[in-house]
Amino acid sequence: MLWVKAFHIVAVVTWFAAIFYLPRLFVYHASAEDEISRERFKIMERKLYRGIMWPSMVAVIALGLWLISFSPDYYLKAGWLHAKLTLVAALVGYHLYCGHLRKVFLNDQNQRSHVFYRWFNEIPVFILIAVVILAVVKPF
Repeated sequence: MLWVKAFHIVAVVTWFAAIFYLPRLFVYHASAEDEISRERFKIMERKLYRGIMWPSMVAVIALGLWLISFSPDYYLKAGWLHAKLTLVAALVGYHLYCGHLRKVFLNDQNQRSHVFYRWFNEIPVFILIAVVILAVVKPF
C-alpha cells in the first residue's frame, strides 16, 4: 500500500504542476502580440495538456482507486474522503475546462484578457489546500 500511496502522491504533484502551469501559459498566450509567440504557445499548451496533464490525471485517479481498494469498508464510510473526492471531481472539471480553453486558443478565438487567466490560475490553489487538509487531518 505504501508504494501505491507514494506513486499516487507523485502523480498528484505532477498533475498539479501541469494544472498550475497551463493557465499560466494562457496568461502569456493572451498577452502575446506576434504570430510566432502565439504558435509557440499553442505547441507548449498541447504538449503540456496531452503529454503531462492527461497521463497524470489518469494516474491520480487509478492509484487513488487502488488505494481505496485496500480497505473499502473504511474509506467508503469516511466523510473526509467523500469531501476529497468531490474536490477531485471539481479538479477534473477544471482540467477539462482547461482543455476547452486550449482549443479556444488553438482556433484563435480567445476573447478574454490575461487578467482573467491570472485569476483563473488561482482556483486550483484552493482545491489543493483543501485536499491536503482533508487527506492529512481527516477532520470528519
